[in-house]
Amino acid sequence: MPDPNTRLTVTAALPYANGPLHIGHLAGAYLPADLYVRYQRLTGRDVAFVCGSDEMGVAILMRALREDRTPQDIVDTYHPLIKESFERFGMSFDHYGRTTDDLHAETTRDFFRTLDNKDAFTLHTKEQLYDPKAEMFLADRFVMGTCPKCGYEEAYGDQCEQCGATLSPDELIDPRSTLTDATPELRETTHWYLPLDQMQEKLESWIATHPEWKNNVRGQIQSWFNDGLQARAITRDVPWGVPVPRDVAERHGIDAEGKVIYVWFDAPIGYISITKRWAEAQGDPGRWRDYWQDDNTELIHFVGKDNIVFHGLMFPAMLQAHGNYVLPENVPANEFLNLEGKKLSTSRNWAVWLHEYLDDFEDTQGVDMLRYALATTLPETKDADFSWESFQNRVNGELADVLGNFVNRTLTFADRYFDGAVPPLTDPTDTDQAVLDALAEAPADIADSYNDFRMREAVTKTMALARRGNKYFNDTEPWHTRKSDPPACANTVHVCLQVCAALGVLMDPVVPHAAARLRQMLNLTDVRTSTPDPDPAPRGWHEAGTALLEPGHPLNDPVILFNKLDDDRMDAQRDKLGTDDTDTADSEPTPEEQGYESPKDTIEFGDFMDLDLRVGEITHAEPIEEADKLLRLEVDLGYEERQILAGIAQHMEPEAIIGKRVTVVANLAPKTMFGLESQGMVLMGEDRDGNLSLLTTGSEPGSVVR
Repeated sequence: MPDPNTRLTVTAALPYANGPLHIGHLAGAYLPADLYVRYQRLTGRDVAFVCGSDEMGVAILMRALREDRTPQDIVDTYHPLIKESFERFGMSFDHYGRTTDDLHAETTRDFFRTLDNKDAFTLHTKEQLYDPKAEMFLADRFVMGTCPKCGYEEAYGDQCEQCGATLSPDELIDPRSTLTDATPELRETTHWYLPLDQMQEKLESWIATHPEWKNNVRGQIQSWFNDGLQARAITRDVPWGVPVPRDVAERHGIDAEGKVIYVWFDAPIGYISITKRWAEAQGDPGRWRDYWQDDNTELIHFVGKDNIVFHGLMFPAMLQAHGNYVLPENVPANEFLNLEGKKLSTSRNWAVWLHEYLDDFEDTQGVDMLRYALATTLPETKDADFSWESFQNRVNGELADVLGNFVNRTLTFADRYFDGAVPPLTDPTDTDQAVLDALAEAPADIADSYNDFRMREAVTKTMALARRGNKYFNDTEPWHTRKSDPPACANTVHVCLQVCAALGVLMDPVVPHAAARLRQMLNLTDVRTSTPDPDPAPRGWHEAGTALLEPGHPLNDPVILFNKLDDDRMDAQRDKLGTDDTDTADSEPTPEEQGYESPKDTIEFGDFMDLDLRVGEITHAEPIEEADKLLRLEVDLGYEERQILAGIAQHMEPEAIIGKRVTVVANLAPKTMFGLESQGMVLMGEDRDGNLSLLTTGSEPGSVVR
């Protein structure tokens, strides 16, 4: 857990400037980083949040050659698009830079020169594949051939995308140039290597000091240790990249012409050079050192799973070799995000492109909708799936029906019956005090999740506070006490307004535009926001659990926080998706073709074990007004009674199911529908005609279903 008294340097993996951003990028590294940083700013932490476009990669050169353009033209096309998309999405970077910046080249060469002067590198002259037609040495991705591990004929020189094996170009069978399709020749060339094999012991000792790192991060790093680290070349003979310093090359009697520093070495140095640019913009060029070279600083790298090794091993090895930099305190990497049950595929346009989404959902409501939907779907411990149906359900069922409804009914009541001001709190009941006590505990409870990099949990806890407010509003029935007991009504509105004020702070990392509108409605002007601010307000996260609004405080007119999304709008988004080109012409009939619902993706055993399935006896069942499909059930779980709403009203009569012992998902998060909280799910079987039947059992209530 970060020390609140230290300054904080947070990086998000530099995106390649060879194409636009999609939601998989956002869920992997960028949104988690932004949630974390915004939270930290609200607590008063001194934060530098930096990112920028990675413009020196071989992927840039490959696209340029394929499109007969210059690499600079490619990055000049995509860097502005990426930067603007991030800004529109609400990423709160202190500075977003680029690695074609002259300051970056200078910083990279200085770093390289320092390591060379310390004899941190080894030099090796080896034969490397050379394309005689293109007249250039071939970087890993410019070579394709047959994988020696699995026989896949389209493996690249650095990795087989079929079996995932890490390769080198000289291991490929029948290699060929991706530039000209020529058969490469072997020619001698000399390169600088970072001797990771000699650094392994020191790296292992350092990693051992961080048992708190996520299992996926430690596991991937440990697998590299188990295989034994190998010296890794950090220069290449390609026409695009930061040139090797001539004075360093001359020191070793090497011709520097055409030699560049490889992207995996130069890219993470971009975090440093971008921080330098930020410090210059602050009018204090030397300030960058506070965030990189002062021991009172914690460095956090947010990355996707494909960048774990570079940030958990390679960059730390570079920093250790240099000696003047702090090492990462944590590398909270996420897994991959799938889309509508399939892996994202940019080549088949099976992706939601950020800039296109932002064009379709132009207002800030749309931005917050995507931020919230992704925040509740982050692939933190395993791959997750984004669908437009779940997106719509999150927006309509949570942002609109829970958060928006609670805020609107509270502000409307205050406006109509208390002259648009905060009423006093007089002799609060136990019910009133219980909500205030929960409010007091919420900031610290949510903070625990953020500090442990459990962003989804933090967001769920925050929305739970709005749910608590809604339930309290329903339970205290101010529409009745308005006439029968005005002080009790005033207490309800007072407590709800304090919850709304807290949400105006606690929701700010997730839905910053909605939080700002909420604060404006509450006329709450003296609290911090989560964006960079050289002069932050005195009250922030830690004060959110206190009474932020004094009795008599004037309020502004209420407005709708979130409008619901209709099916047509979601259908339009689905229609944009490409198609899976898998050939199924001669395959067996699919489940769908046989009338069955499509099977879901395979899950791990641990995913199933996370479900708490219990036997419950239905003791009461009744229809719900205005809800044609729902029945309200009271279910005895043996150890407690639950209220569960089930969409079975059109399939069975209430009196016919009383006494049935059914299977219940007992650890499902509560969901409010039609003003009622459903505290679980009763499992059903659905046949090919859509008929539902209860999954009954003879076990006693409370029994575990295994």
